[in-house]
Amino acid sequence: MADRTVLISGGGIAGPALAFWLAAAGFRPTLVEQASQLRTGGYVIDFWGLGYWIAERMGLEADINRLGYHVREMRIVNDRGNRVAGFGTDIFSDLTNGRYVTLARSDLSRLLFERAKATTEVIFGNEIVGLEEKADGVLVRLKDGSEREFDLVIGADGLHSGVRQLAFGPRREFEKKLGYAVAAFEVDGYRPRDEDVYLMYGRPGRMVGRFTLHNNRTLFLFVFTVDDIPLPTALGPQKEMLRKRYADGGWECPRILQDLDRTEDLYFDSVSQIRMNSWSQGRVALCGDAAFCVSLLAGQGSALAMISAYVLAGELLEADGRHQEGFLRYEAFLREYIHTKQQGAKRFAAALAPRTQLGLLTRNLVTKAFAVPGLARLVIGKEITDEIQLPDYRWPFLKT
Repeated sequence: MADRTVLISGGGIAGPALAFWLAAAGFRPTLVEQASQLRTGGYVIDFWGLGYWIAERMGLEADINRLGYHVREMRIVNDRGNRVAGFGTDIFSDLTNGRYVTLARSDLSRLLFERAKATTEVIFGNEIVGLEEKADGVLVRLKDGSEREFDLVIGADGLHSGVRQLAFGPRREFEKKLGYAVAAFEVDGYRPRDEDVYLMYGRPGRMVGRFTLHNNRTLFLFVFTVDDIPLPTALGPQKEMLRKRYADGGWECPRILQDLDRTEDLYFDSVSQIRMNSWSQGRVALCGDAAFCVSLLAGQGSALAMISAYVLAGELLEADGRHQEGFLRYEAFLREYIHTKQQGAKRFAAALAPRTQLGLLTRNLVTKAFAVPGLARLVIGKEITDEIQLPDYRWPFLKT
C-alpha cells in the first residue's frame, strides 16, 4: 500500500478516532496536538446513532455508559424556577434503540485517545506551522522548528483549524456565523443538584442551562445572540460580556455569575459552521469540524467527527492508498448527509435561544406538545435518526 505515513493535527475527537482507524487499515499515523496534554472540562454532548455504533466497534460502549449520563428530562423554568415546559427524554432512547447517552466531550476524547495511542505516535505541545507538498509527500514544519515528511496530512483540528488555513486559506472564507455565541464552565459544590435533568432558563436572545455532573460538579452553558459583534478573546472581557448579557436575568443567574467570577477555565466561542467546496487539496485533507463544522448547538458534532474519521480511513483503505481516489470517495459519501445536518443545526440554534418573547412562547408550547404520544417522534425523528448506513470495511489490523 502506498501513502502509509499520515500526520494528523488535532487531539480532540476526530484526530484520535482517525488515528485508530488508519492504524486498523495498515497506515502509520502520527498525532500532533498543540496543547501540552488532553483537554478537560468544556461541555457535555448527546451521543447516539452512527457515532455510538462506531464507538461500539472500537470497544468503548461500556466505558461510555459508565462515564456518561442518562438524562430523564429537559426542563424549561421561569424567573422563579418553576417548570413552564419540557419533556421526558424517553423519545430519544426509543428513536435510537436505547443507544443514547450524554457525556462530557473531554471524556469521549480521552477514551478515543486511549484506544489510539498504542498504534499511534503522539506529539503534545507542538503544531503544524508550514506545509510544502512534493511529488511523493508533504514536508511539514512544526512550531518547535523541526521538519518531517509524511505521505499524507489530515487536519482534524476543529473550527479554528490551522491545517485548513495553511492548505486552503483563511477561516473567514469558509466560516458561516449563525449569530450566536456560546460559553461554558464548571464549578464544585453548586446547589441545588437535579440529577439527570437538564434545566434551561431563557429570555429573548439568551439562554443559560444547568446540568449536574459526577463528583459534585455542575456545568453551566450560555447561548446568546451576538450577530456581528466581535467576540473578546481574553478571559476578563469574556466574563464581562457574560455579566452584562445576563445581569438582569432571573432564576439562578445572580449565583451563576458569582461562580463565573471565580472560574479560570471558560469555554467561549462563536456558533459557526464551516462550508467548503472541497475537503481535500493534493495530499492534504480535512476531517470533522475542520471540514464541515455543523456548530456546537447541533449536538452531533462529536458523532459526525467520528463518522468522518471512520469513512476517511475506510475509503483510503478501499482505494489501496491512492489518496486522491480515497479523498474523493470519502467526500462523495458524506457531503449530502453533512449538508442535511448543517441545515438542521441552523433551525436548532434558533429554537434553543429564540430572539423574541413570541419565539420563547412558541418554543415552550412546542416542547409541551411533545407529551402528546407520537408527536415528538414526528417532529424530531428525522433529526435524530441517521439516514445513511456506513460501510462495514474489512479492517485488516482491527483490534478491540
